Amino acid sequence: MRRLIKQIVLLLICVMPVLCAELFQPSSRFAWCIVPFDAAKRTPVQRAEMLNKLGIGGLAYDWRAEHIPTFSDEIAACQKYGITITAWWFPGRLDANANTILAVLEKHHVRTQLWVMQSGATPGDNDAAKVIAEAQRLRPIAEAAARIGCTVGLYNHGGWFGEPVNQIAIIKQLNADGLTNIGMVYNQHHGHTHINDFAQTMQLMKPYLYAINLNGMDRDGDKKGNKIMPLGQGELDLGLLRIIKDSGWQGPIGLLNHTDVDAEARLKDNVAGLDWLVGQLNGEAASPRPLPLSWKRAP
Repeated sequence: MRRLIKQIVLLLICVMPVLCAELFQPSSRFAWCIVPFDAAKRTPVQRAEMLNKLGIGGLAYDWRAEHIPTFSDEIAACQKYGITITAWWFPGRLDANANTILAVLEKHHVRTQLWVMQSGATPGDNDAAKVIAEAQRLRPIAEAAARIGCTVGLYNHGGWFGEPVNQIAIIKQLNADGLTNIGMVYNQHHGHTHINDFAQTMQLMKPYLYAINLNGMDRDGDKKGNKIMPLGQGELDLGLLRIIKDSGWQGPIGLLNHTDVDAEARLKDNVAGLDWLVGQLNGEAASPRPLPLSWKRAP
């Protein structure tokens, strides 16, 4: 028995670094904010071709009204090039656009995450009242998503709703009502105020976390003109990625554009920066920091 236990322990020691390393590998990466945020204004086919060329296997689809007529084209292009639709930006209520999205996803048998943020001011005089109000708002979305095999991810975009502790309280309220297809997606570029206690925040989020969108992070970067930076350019990037890896969480990782530059250039910068950081996480000596194509530090 002791020998068997020893063999199992040795096996786990060998396997765990591999599992951690996979967290940031190409197979777990997707692109975010590359549809309306793209100087090149790519078509669905051009976007899928770009992702395929860059080796990014997933797309979190953000859209504007002008893109609604091409929803089916986007899905077809992704399917042609083997791009997974990791998530789909979703309205805060079941309006006409929301119902259009649900119909398109159901028609094409796409099961994905629907990312929802706050919809206007959250009513209520205290946290408990706000949690109940938000759960009531989100319940019809979660029910509709469940009917077509989708999940709902609460998206941190600042304000009361953007605080992980409040999102978790909303998720627990919906869980208590029998809805289990609810989780959260965490955006580092909206999380500068969480830097000091990020290790604790990560542990709190871990059971509910569907995805993380990475960002180059400086302390108070959001106040100094460096809110959105390529990975590898932030002073805190390596430490924050180490916290994510050490947490044991396994999930998809978003690479962000969310600027007016060419999406391909920004994605290339993020891929280069992430690869540079992962090398250091895996014990490699740091090579020179990648020189970004799409960004210059704000003075």
